[in-house]
Order: sequence, then C-alpha cells, then structure tokens
Amino acid sequence: INAINQILPTTRAGDADDFDDVGGKALEIRRWISSLLGKIVRYKAQHRHLLNEAATTLQYTLPNDILFKNVLPFLELPPFTFEGED
Repeated sequence: INAINQILPTTRAGDADDFDDVGGKALEIRRWISSLLGKIVRYKAQHRHLLNEAATTLQYTLPNDILFKNVLPFLELPPFTFEGED
C-alpha cells in the first residue's frame, strides 16, 4: 500500500474526454495489482511445498484417519486461483 501511495500523487491521471487515454494512474495501479498477484501466486506455491513437507512428516507420526480428516483440511488454503496461476 505504501508503494502505490507514494506513486499515485505524482502520476498523471487520464483525460476524461479522451477514452484512449487511460492515464498513468490506471497503468500504475494495474502494474501494482499485477505485482501483488504474482507475489500471492509465489506465496501459495511456497505454502503448498511446505504443506507437502509437513504432511509427509505427519504421515509417519499420526494415524492416517486423524491426518486426513483433521490436520490436512485445516492447513489447506481456500481454493482460489489468480490470473497467470497454473
């Protein structure tokens, strides 16, 4: 939020009479949102990797019924995908 708040005050807005001129503010916001979504995708991949490591460890220590019914569903992220995510 701080990054976009520093950029927007000095960025030119678009021309309301010219529909082709979306302006610098819109472009900066799109760039910022795209950057955030990229970070979220990377964090989700990292979370998935760590979750798989934890599940492997837990398989050796907990009975499978407890692991699959109680532990793994609690650790899962909500099922939502972002543009550009595989």
